[in-house]
Amino acid sequence: MSIEPSHRKIYWQESKILKADRRKIKGHSSTIIWLTGLSASGKTTISRELDKRLNDLRIHTYMLDGDNVRHGLNKDLGFSREGREENIRRIAEVAKLFMDAGIIVICSFISPYKVDRLMARKIVEESEFIEVYLKCPLDVCVQRDPKGLYKKALSGELRGFTGIDDPYEVPEDPEIIIETDSLTIAESADHIMKYLIREGLMNGEL
Repeated sequence: MSIEPSHRKIYWQESKILKADRRKIKGHSSTIIWLTGLSASGKTTISRELDKRLNDLRIHTYMLDGDNVRHGLNKDLGFSREGREENIRRIAEVAKLFMDAGIIVICSFISPYKVDRLMARKIVEESEFIEVYLKCPLDVCVQRDPKGLYKKALSGELRGFTGIDDPYEVPEDPEIIIETDSLTIAESADHIMKYLIREGLMNGEL
């Protein structure tokens, strides 16, 4: 019979290289930028724009996207409440590793439940987690519907879809709120860039 990890002697191994050392080599701070919002609110599009802008400034980034991680790391998970919880837990742990390596991690996930987003926030230092709420009316998201998922959900073909028959719990106190029904992709990315500069996470001007 195999021994569960909880019965083994497992110790956290400290590196001789600190997070601050890795940030010094990069020449910039590291953080987790967590974009949350309804499907079709603009998470992936804005994340791509932000990723490109930061890279152009020679800032080391990595983008973790909801669809991408379900192709590999989380392909064994479904969309039940438990599956979504585990999906976010794994992503939060991966994002923390990237951030510890001195990288700005851009996370793009619906992450509909407050408790899961709070868990992701609490595994790092308070200043290392930036929650970005992409506020967009449901009817606008339904109109956009780039994957045709809202159409399937509204017809009953797709069950447990966030915003239709499964809840989206609006962030209570995010660092940034972006109204993506009235702002362009460029303007939305500007909001995040300005926040990073204002908080001293990167140098320079837009």
